[in-house]
Amino acid sequence: MAKYSYEQRVETVLNVTEKHMSLQAAADILGTARSHVGRWVRCYEMYGVEGLLLKKGNYTGEFKNSVIKYMHTHHISINETAVIFGIPNDTTVGIWERIYYEEGREALFRDNRGRKKMTNEGKPKKPKLDKKVEEDLIAEIQRLRMENAYLKKLNALVQERIQRENGKK
Repeated sequence: MAKYSYEQRVETVLNVTEKHMSLQAAADILGTARSHVGRWVRCYEMYGVEGLLLKKGNYTGEFKNSVIKYMHTHHISINETAVIFGIPNDTTVGIWERIYYEEGREALFRDNRGRKKMTNEGKPKKPKLDKKVEEDLIAEIQRLRMENAYLKKLNALVQERIQRENGKK
């Protein structure tokens, strides 16, 4: 469910457009950021009350690419681009732009949604180590365990000695 209902968004937008309330004042009443209210107002101005309805999107790679190209050719912000294309969350456009720059145009055509698949019946794969490295690590673990046991025994003997000396006095 959305954080702000359709009715709350409509009322807030009408406060700004008809009652000439500032974006900040309207945002303070609702307890949200000024940028949210500004985006709602732009959606309302562009699409009417229909623009305030939340839409779930499943976008093709071609659509994502065209959105990024449009944004770059017209030199407009991520927020404005989201409003123009009716994308409910401007962060989505920002993610597409980051993917476009970091991984290239083709990456927009991949569907990377959801968690990564686990292998080996729900257990992550263990990295394969060289046999010699694995033996060295096992030997180091055994040495550290012995050292730890020695220090614990030494600490216990010291504590026992301190208690005996305190008892004699």
